[in-house]
Amino acid sequence: MTASPKSNDHAPFRADQVGSLLRPAELKTARERKAKGEITQAALIEVEDRLIRAAVAMQEQAGLKSITDGDFRRTSWSGDFLTSIKGVVQLPTSVSHPKADTPVGTVVRDWQPPTPKTVARLGWPEGGIQRKSFEFLKGVTTRTAKVTIPSPSMLHFRGGRGGVDAAVYPDMDKFFEDIIAVYKAEVMDLAAAGCRYLQLDDTNLAYLCDAGMRDRVKSLGEDPDKLPHLYARLINAAIADRPKDMKITVHLCRGNSLSRGHAEGGYEPVAEAMFNALKVDGFFLEYDDARSGDFAPLRFVPKGNLRIVLGVVTSKFGQLEAKSAIKKRLEEASKYMPLEQMCLSAQCGFASHTGGNLLSEQEQMAKLRHIVEIADEVWPQSK
Repeated sequence: MTASPKSNDHAPFRADQVGSLLRPAELKTARERKAKGEITQAALIEVEDRLIRAAVAMQEQAGLKSITDGDFRRTSWSGDFLTSIKGVVQLPTSVSHPKADTPVGTVVRDWQPPTPKTVARLGWPEGGIQRKSFEFLKGVTTRTAKVTIPSPSMLHFRGGRGGVDAAVYPDMDKFFEDIIAVYKAEVMDLAAAGCRYLQLDDTNLAYLCDAGMRDRVKSLGEDPDKLPHLYARLINAAIADRPKDMKITVHLCRGNSLSRGHAEGGYEPVAEAMFNALKVDGFFLEYDDARSGDFAPLRFVPKGNLRIVLGVVTSKFGQLEAKSAIKKRLEEASKYMPLEQMCLSAQCGFASHTGGNLLSEQEQMAKLRHIVEIADEVWPQSK
């Protein structure tokens, strides 16, 4: 199975990646030593810089056109960014990760990640949040440097009204206006620095596909049917002024911690609103196992330039899927949307936090190369 000839390969690329990479042991050790006061911040940055250069070389060797820093400067995919916003703190949780005896690959419902709480007026920090990290990354690769940040919805979903100090924001509309202002400032700052590929990670849209999560949303006083439209409004307003050549994607997943997930359910409850209301260039969709449902919601994808990056390869395990099996999955998806609008990736990153998934760095490299090889066979004109 190959797509009809079309040469305009661009972000999101035919072979792409979500972004995070397994943290090398040296990086984990350096971060622990910094926390204990045994090394300086400058010494930690030196280790980060060197290991990011190595990670960039690995991605380039795998054949990827989009290159990330692997989240090597973060402890988690969302917490470091969100707490860099003025007025945001992170509430601790009693259960930080799935229990060790939890079967790998299962859905863990009693795991509660740290929740961001707004305790003062939101503000964008002077100098930006990701600019320095992006500029370093851009300087060590000749390919497309990709930045990933948590979606604006992350400041609302986990706590709802209760996650926002009512004395600071008695009017939630003002809270949402300030979210937009913070994110718009960050997007435009990255654009000014030369970023042309930005990804918003949004677990919340995927969580709204889970019946249990929808009940939790209701318990917080929110309407799960209205939230996709609210979150689309936040994202659209935040990215409205971006340069025309700046590609922006949204990544959805149902949790990815130590090769376990935290929700399940197909995209049907959010698909129509998501694909048609969000003014982005592509979506990364988790599709590596049954908990993501079938491909039928792809029928809502509008024909045109929107690209859907199908995460039918898993980042949870090191074993490589048969190429024939991956191609068959793409063929199944093509019953609902054109193959020409598809791309291929893993369903999520390899390390949503420092712990990472249960595979080796060698297996991670093999997964990335596998994705590139399959994409080159399905879309040969994109080589």
